[in-house]
Amino acid sequence: MADGANAILAGGRRSGATLPTGRVPRVGGDGLLAAVAAAFTLAQLLLVRPGMGLGWDETVYVSQVSPHAPAAFFSAPRARGVPLLVAPVASWSSSTALLRVYLALLSGLALYLALRVWRDRFPSRVLAVAGALFASLWVTLFYGPQAMPNYWVAVGALVCAGCFLRARADRGDHAALWGLVVGAALMAWMRPMDAVWAVLPLLVLAVLERHWRPLAALLAGLVAGAAEWVIEAYVSYGGLLQRLSDASAIQGGLGRHLAVTDQLRSLGGRALCRPCTGAMPNPVIIAWWFVLPLLALLGLAVALRARRMAPTLVPLACAATAAFPYLFMIGYAAPRFLLPAYALLALPVADALVHLVPAPNRTWRPVTVTLVALGLAGHLAVQYAVLAHTVDRTTADHRAWDRTATELHRLGVRPPCLLTGEQAVPIAFYTGCSSAATQGHNANTTEAGIERTARKMPVAALTTAHGSPPAYARTWPSHRFGSLRLYVAPTAQKGSRP
Repeated sequence: MADGANAILAGGRRSGATLPTGRVPRVGGDGLLAAVAAAFTLAQLLLVRPGMGLGWDETVYVSQVSPHAPAAFFSAPRARGVPLLVAPVASWSSSTALLRVYLALLSGLALYLALRVWRDRFPSRVLAVAGALFASLWVTLFYGPQAMPNYWVAVGALVCAGCFLRARADRGDHAALWGLVVGAALMAWMRPMDAVWAVLPLLVLAVLERHWRPLAALLAGLVAGAAEWVIEAYVSYGGLLQRLSDASAIQGGLGRHLAVTDQLRSLGGRALCRPCTGAMPNPVIIAWWFVLPLLALLGLAVALRARRMAPTLVPLACAATAAFPYLFMIGYAAPRFLLPAYALLALPVADALVHLVPAPNRTWRPVTVTLVALGLAGHLAVQYAVLAHTVDRTTADHRAWDRTATELHRLGVRPPCLLTGEQAVPIAFYTGCSSAATQGHNANTTEAGIERTARKMPVAALTTAHGSPPAYARTWPSHRFGSLRLYVAPTAQKGSRP
């Protein structure tokens, strides 16, 4: 089996278009990659408003290190990578704009470094196109400057796949081995299970080919990144198996679920499609999703013809395993889940596009150039339209949470305080309160515990405008505000201001 894998993946070493080590010549590549990364950073700052406010999951992550509000309940699937990532800013500043700028700069630098790993595997123009394709997706631009883990898993996956190919081709490439450790640790630091899925083909290939040093580097990175998550499982979640079980339950029970249509529905700008019902987006919006695998297969054909299969086949395999659980194992969708797959697929897709434009037949060359140019222009227009719509809607939602926090302050709910009920987690962060729940994924207390707290500090229970309050809050004064009804404990009422 090892000999077969070597025969398939080592074709690039015999190609006349590559160097004897399987590398391609580098000509001014760093400048092109730096330009793509800089454009990505600038696009984030211009198109994703720095003052957009924090989303639901972001408030959970940021609250772990922020002095602005008590730490929110940290459910079983979450990992501590994002809180540590944002700590250099969030630990001393409550400015969302400053945090967005910091993350935009960091994500641009990370994209540059991840693409740079591949300089010896693809020509610079292919890497630049790949970076531009990935960076121009609305979901990449939207989540690049956010305190969320998925973009960083994507970067780690790119680094691991590229460093594995380097370490496989040159046993003396110690930088590649360290790159494997860092890339795997970054992914496991952010989302341990996603990290395993993303590097699964690399682990299998390392065993088949008996590349023990890359295998050891990958395993060391995974262990280093996931160590805190595993330790925390035993300290706070009843053990590793119990945490995995709880995480599966929160995600709807991992098993046989066809989430392909759910992912399609989310492409219209739905940050979380759960339950994922309603009409499909306009075909123009989802067309690129069907073109993507076709171009990736064309990239594979290009690589086969050039006898350099490894740089194309490895990211394709990693993209497939990274996407598999989110397409076939969960019953809902979010577009950010597939960011690692998009980052990896960008390489063969870019290779296909670069080879399409200079068509060997001069008669067809104007046709291919025109079709590619029109396709890319239409694709960019669609991505921008979805991004603008998503940013507008998200900003409006976050501002509504901020207004609710201001109203709660007016009603006397000021720190130290506690919120429960509808949208309590994000609104509590905006208000500077703790949040609590007696049931559901974020259950962390009991009704008796909330009643005891209400005798000591301001407490409010939030429901929908026509919802029923919990039993402990039925006698509390209620206030209609926007789409919510606020039930405020008498303790808070005594300290309220007109």
